[in-house]
Amino acid sequence: MIWKIRQNTVSFGRTLLMGILNITPDSFFDGGRYFDPEAAGARALTLVEEGADILDLGAQSTRPGALPVTEREELERLLPVLKCVRKAVLVPISIDTVSPEVAKKCLEAGADIINDVSGLKRSGPDMAKAVKEFGAGIVLMHSRGTPETMQTLTEYAEVVPNVMTELRESIRLATDAGIEPERIVVDPGLGFAKTAEQNLEILKKINLFHELGFPVLAGPSQKSFIGQVIGRETKDRTFGTAACVAACVREGVQILRVHEVGAMRDVVRMTEAL
Repeated sequence: MIWKIRQNTVSFGRTLLMGILNITPDSFFDGGRYFDPEAAGARALTLVEEGADILDLGAQSTRPGALPVTEREELERLLPVLKCVRKAVLVPISIDTVSPEVAKKCLEAGADIINDVSGLKRSGPDMAKAVKEFGAGIVLMHSRGTPETMQTLTEYAEVVPNVMTELRESIRLATDAGIEPERIVVDPGLGFAKTAEQNLEILKKINLFHELGFPVLAGPSQKSFIGQVIGRETKDRTFGTAACVAACVREGVQILRVHEVGAMRDVVRMTEAL
C-alpha cells in the first residue's frame, strides 16, 4: 500500500512516525516552545534524526476548549516556520489546519500533506479543491464540532461503527471532489469528541478501521485519556503513550502521530520485531 504525496509516494512496509511540531502558545504538550523559526527548524531536524518519517506542523491548537485564531494569525505563525523547516529537512511536511486559505498558502510554500481534523466537514469544498489542485496527501480525521464544543458531542450508539460511518462521509466528500483515493489516510480521532472509555474502545478495535480501505493514522500521544487511566500529568505519559503505540503497531496501524519520536521509534521497532 502506498500514499501519494504531491510528486512523491510513501510506502507502508513498516509503521511510519509523524513527529509533531506545534507552533502555538497553548498546545497541551509543547505550546510556546517553537514560535521562533530557527528553534522550530532545529527541532524539526532533531525529530527527523530521531526517526520521524513525516513532520506535522500546526499553528492552531485543537486541544479541548482551545479558542480559534484568525487565518492571518495562523499564517503568520506557520509560514516562517514552514519555510525554515522545508530548508532543514527532506521528509514530507504535513500542515494541521481546517482553513482552506492556510492550506493553500502552505502548499504553495512547500508542504506536502494537509491534516484536516474536521475530515472536510468544517473546511468544506475549498479545502478539497486545494488538496486536489496541488496533488497533496490528506488526512481525514474524525471529530465533531470545534475544540470549544467537541467534548459536549460524545453521544454514540456504538462508538466504533458510528465513527466509521462518519469517516465514510468524509471519504465521500474527498473522492466526490476528485481527490484520488491513493492520497487519502483516515484517522479515528482519539481525544476528539470522545470520552476516555470511547478512546479505549477505539484502540481495542482499531483494526476494524482498515475495513475503510485506506491507511490508518492514530494519534494517542500524551492525551488526557491516558492520564485518566494511569493518573499521570501530561509530561509524565510517555509510558502510557508507548503502550498505545505498541497496541496500534500490533493491529497494523500505518502511521502514528507522536511528540517523543525517539522513544516511540524504539517502541515501534521492537513491537514490529516481536
